Amino acid sequence: MGPVGRIGIYREYTFTMNISFENALGPHAAALQLRSERATLIANNLANADTPNFKARDIDFKAALSSMLDQSDSQFNARIRTTNKGHMSAHGGGPNSPGTEKQVLYRVPSMSSLDGNTVDGQREISENAQNTLQLQAAIRFVDGRFRGLMSAIKGE
Repeated sequence: MGPVGRIGIYREYTFTMNISFENALGPHAAALQLRSERATLIANNLANADTPNFKARDIDFKAALSSMLDQSDSQFNARIRTTNKGHMSAHGGGPNSPGTEKQVLYRVPSMSSLDGNTVDGQREISENAQNTLQLQAAIRFVDGRFRGLMSAIKGE
């Protein structure tokens, strides 16, 4: 009689799963950070509405988010290389291009003020309301993603 099979021999496999928040949340983590910073700037503008020579500031959200995403994508994607000085850059090379910090910009006032203050209270309140709604939407989306990750981890 020859050997029929081996019984009781098991191989042990170890699986590791690295959960990256950048991969799990996509651009929403960067959006939350920018929305929070923008809320701080708008609140600062409103707090200094009566300060002489205060200049209202804001973030160009679209450009800053694009810059942050380009920087994070460069870690995972191959860069486009140029072989000639006349070739166009893949990222445009603007003021918010990858490698530069996001810039806080000054708002152009709709009406000039005698004391040099450029804060328009109504505009700041409107921008704050819009930013708050977008921040709440981003928080709800991230919350849903975390709930999905938790149910996947629990095996539900």
